[in-house]
Amino acid sequence: MQYHLLGKSDLAVSEIGFGCMSLGNDDAANASLLHHACDQGINFFDTADLYEHGQNEITIGKALQDRRSSVIIATKVGNQWKEDGSGWDWNPRKAYIMAAVEASLQRLKTDYIDLYQLHGGTIDDPIEETIEAFETLQQQGKIRYYGISSIRPNVIREYVQRSGMVSVMMQYSLLDRRPEETAFPLLLENNIGVLARGSVAKGLLVNKPAAPYLNYTAEEVSAAAAAVKAFSTASRDAAQTALQFVLQQPAVSSAVVGIRTTAQLEDALRAVKSAALLPDEIKKLQQAVTINTYDQHR
Repeated sequence: MQYHLLGKSDLAVSEIGFGCMSLGNDDAANASLLHHACDQGINFFDTADLYEHGQNEITIGKALQDRRSSVIIATKVGNQWKEDGSGWDWNPRKAYIMAAVEASLQRLKTDYIDLYQLHGGTIDDPIEETIEAFETLQQQGKIRYYGISSIRPNVIREYVQRSGMVSVMMQYSLLDRRPEETAFPLLLENNIGVLARGSVAKGLLVNKPAAPYLNYTAEEVSAAAAAVKAFSTASRDAAQTALQFVLQQPAVSSAVVGIRTTAQLEDALRAVKSAALLPDEIKKLQQAVTINTYDQHR
């Protein structure tokens, strides 16, 4: 396992991050899986207060409590559950963030969060107030660093210019190269790490039947999947090829993979042990489908 400093922080995150959203409700099974991930070198675990009404944080807190000093825990804030549990409202206000962090700390059984992330964001948010909340929590020692989870170029630009964030979580794959246009260059220039999610495009690059995805037709998706398969070998299957494509992007610090089972964990681990893509292979994968760009929130 290789590790990369996350932007300008001192957080050395594993190149494969454990996306915890997919975990089930069995605390014992989750603990076994999370411990196995730790033993194999994964040290970055990503969750959110939104997942399972906070139960996801609880299961992670129980599992990692005795390994707290050797793991990096990231969680997210901004989606406030309605009192009747029917859904949630977007709330990036300082008062809410300051209260929500206390609940996350309690559920995670820790007195600090390594990376606290805004779980979305719009250009119309009270951005200065949101940043002030994160900066205050950092000064109080309740969080070590903060970032945002966003695919919106206009929002990312604002936080780059106005905040001390160290990371942006965003979707990136062969079928979603939108970040390459402006986001990746901007983040690289400002030493802000990318946490990439969606590396296999909901399985469309690996094993699911072709279907329309973003602005791509089913035929274009099929062509991209065929290219991934063409550059896969006995020692690097399609999922690992798709992951390698993401990991070899200079802006990416870690590919966060949703993991629920031991088999999925082993697949992700094999990706980092597989042969790296050659420059010519990367170029041909890029040529397999026309690059897409963001058409909103620019």
